[in-house]
Amino acid sequence: MMRVKALIIRILRQIVRDKRTIGLLIFAPILVLTMLHLVFNGDDYSPKVGLVNVPESILDKMDLDDATVTEYDKEKEAKDDLSNQKIDGYVRFVDKVPSIFLEGSDPSINGATVKWIQTALKPLQGNETSFELEVDYLHGSSEMGQFDYFGPVLLGFFVFFFVFLIAGVSFLRERTTGTLERLLSSPLRKWEIVIGYVLGFGIFTMIQASIIAAYAIYVLGMLMEGAFGYVLFITLLLSLTALTLGILLSAFANNELQMIQFIPIIVVPQLFFSGLFNLDTISDWLSWIGPFTPLYYAADALRDVMVRGYGWDEIQIDLLALSGFSILFMILNILALRKYRKI
Repeated sequence: MMRVKALIIRILRQIVRDKRTIGLLIFAPILVLTMLHLVFNGDDYSPKVGLVNVPESILDKMDLDDATVTEYDKEKEAKDDLSNQKIDGYVRFVDKVPSIFLEGSDPSINGATVKWIQTALKPLQGNETSFELEVDYLHGSSEMGQFDYFGPVLLGFFVFFFVFLIAGVSFLRERTTGTLERLLSSPLRKWEIVIGYVLGFGIFTMIQASIIAAYAIYVLGMLMEGAFGYVLFITLLLSLTALTLGILLSAFANNELQMIQFIPIIVVPQLFFSGLFNLDTISDWLSWIGPFTPLYYAADALRDVMVRGYGWDEIQIDLLALSGFSILFMILNILALRKYRKI
């Protein structure tokens, strides 16, 4: 019994000495639960709807509450705003019969928009007047499922997650086995070591990202409206970002357990700001974090290509952001290597 007691005391002392483990056990669950609370208890989504050249006599009868309504004189203006995602859909009247045109890339927003329009037009339908709404889509269709919309985000997340984990643990092993120390004592410069590791691990991560993307699209049948080459390029840039970030954070871990401890702090929160949940329903003081995370740009670019069929002009900003993250992490990696160089 005394031996068991001594073992319990030793384990407890070991945990108490490891401040990072204590922080993970307490802080990480609180962080994730807080984000879940803010996401699921946020405001209800308010559709953004356009009304194209609607007569005043009809407009006065419509119920326009609980939505952001924009009036247009020309349908082309409404289509431009729809293409730029400034509105979720618009209503047009032909011979006093309304029809709906939706942006279409998010099934949940489509449903909310159609439901609001039906409610708004309900006062127009009396005993003598009734009509069946015709719905057209800029992207997607009525048969588009939730997986088609969330698929690009999940694809980006899993690529980022596994590359981050593999890169961090692999580089950590290079340190703990003494390989990195021997390289630092060689004529190699710090930037040459970082570039070598990034390209070395990068070849494998590129192959991994290509296989995952191809499987999701061609085997699982994930919606694919654009060019597969763009999807591949986005996942490669995302992999490079995860690779450089994983190598950077591994410099602050002493073992594999400490490397894994970064996951709920660094990786999981990015999922909340990647577009898996509607950022319009999250508190403003929290939603600003999204643009500071790599997955935010990767998910946006993947969704633009896979769901909306966009090309280079629409995704180039996202690609530049991912490239910027990679370069930043590489520079920080070079600086981080100084702590391991012997004086």
